[in-house]
Amino acid sequence: MAELIVQCEEEAFDASLFSRCGGAAAAADAPLSVEIVFTDEAGIRRLNAETRGKDAVTDVLSYPNLDGILGKEIRKAEHPFDLDEEGNIFLGSIVICRERAAQQAEEYGHSLRREVYYLAVHGLCHLLGYDHETEEERAEMRAKEESVLHAMGIGRE
Repeated sequence: MAELIVQCEEEAFDASLFSRCGGAAAAADAPLSVEIVFTDEAGIRRLNAETRGKDAVTDVLSYPNLDGILGKEIRKAEHPFDLDEEGNIFLGSIVICRERAAQQAEEYGHSLRREVYYLAVHGLCHLLGYDHETEEERAEMRAKEESVLHAMGIGRE
């Protein structure tokens, strides 16, 4: 289990809860850090177009800083150029669209809180190298997501 430092300015997001439970998704010999940013539909559409070439609104975007770390212990010595100002290993950034989160919560019949934390955990999994291109990858990622959400006390409603 790694120590996870979460940088997030959204007051409604409990960064300490995410930090305590999200660290269980990774193994590291130094603290890990992530940035979580909330935006609106226009902001996420712009980012999606600029960085992925997809001119569409999406729910969450992840910008991993490290490659090849899936299932491995993240070692500070192997990432000397990926440290933040405090010496933590920077995993990357997660951008969540507030409006899409609210729409999906309603669509899936659960709370906005559950949807927001699901999207944050989904983004964290991408930062850790998980993906969902194949059924096998999807199942592995979904299991990790559910494990972290369970540790947070956020189940399916």
